[in-house]
Amino acid sequence: MGVGKAKFLIDRRLAILLNLDQFLLPMAQLGKDLKALILALDYGGTKHTAGIVAVGERVWLSYERISSPLGADACSDQATMLKLARKLLADADGRLIAVGVSFGGPVDGLTGTVKLSHHVPGWEDTPLRDQLQAEFGVPAAVGNDANVAALGEWKFGAGQGCPSFLYVTVSTGIGSGWVLHGQIFNGADGMAGEIGHVIARPGGAECVCGKRGCLEAEACGPAIGRKMRERWGAGSPEPWTGETVARAARQGDPRAQEVMDEAARLLGAGLGGAINLMNPERVVLGGGVTKSGERWWRLVRETARFHALPQMRVDIQPAALSDDAPLWGAVALTGK
Repeated sequence: MGVGKAKFLIDRRLAILLNLDQFLLPMAQLGKDLKALILALDYGGTKHTAGIVAVGERVWLSYERISSPLGADACSDQATMLKLARKLLADADGRLIAVGVSFGGPVDGLTGTVKLSHHVPGWEDTPLRDQLQAEFGVPAAVGNDANVAALGEWKFGAGQGCPSFLYVTVSTGIGSGWVLHGQIFNGADGMAGEIGHVIARPGGAECVCGKRGCLEAEACGPAIGRKMRERWGAGSPEPWTGETVARAARQGDPRAQEVMDEAARLLGAGLGGAINLMNPERVVLGGGVTKSGERWWRLVRETARFHALPQMRVDIQPAALSDDAPLWGAVALTGK
């Protein structure tokens, strides 16, 4: 082959490669231009929620909540959540970069391992973070629902600007999360904030944890429903829940008002003790029971003020993010 012909072939191959680069560069840039997405998951005791948000944005691109069926266990809950997540991701316009998780039970935040669920069997020692990282191929972060919700309210909601802040969720159970100097306080075993298992009534109702008289066993939604059924006895007109008791109380039912008032005072006493212990700048309450009406709120605040030392502030506010506090906390948990 002559020198001129060889040079022609080399020049042509170089031209082809240059043209190919012109095609490949936009393709590579396309991946960079796609929105970076965060998948947020909230594993609740009675419902599961998933949402997708773009990094830096505060509006859900997609969002769905479904109820957990009766008799659910860890396997069915995980299958339900993964199906929900895949559905949202299939319609998402962007690239997933992280998964944040709020879980309704004790969690080792360092390893992302679920220790147990007090309401759903089969979750004991489940490496949920590792499972989700294997499923989605991106980093995942997992935290206890109350801690994660506290982070959400501190960063995006009613706790903004508060260096010391207590979030309490009153729903299927009762839990809390502390934010101290801008950081979630996890405690020595990753279980700080279990206010629901502070004894509110010694020798009282049996709690899901196995002890008796815990605040959760006396003042959460299921406890309110149980106490109403006990007052009615065999002639109860309906299978009472925390929501239906609260509605009846607002409508003037004296039995319902008695049950709701007792639950509010017990919660208020627990909050007063927590205020005495840590002196937070603000306390924020979230969860379904907090929708029980002005009378419930007034009694909670009055009782907390009565039990707190007079020199301590008692600033108790509703969650700004409502039921989505754990989900926005899951977004914050990813650090993106």
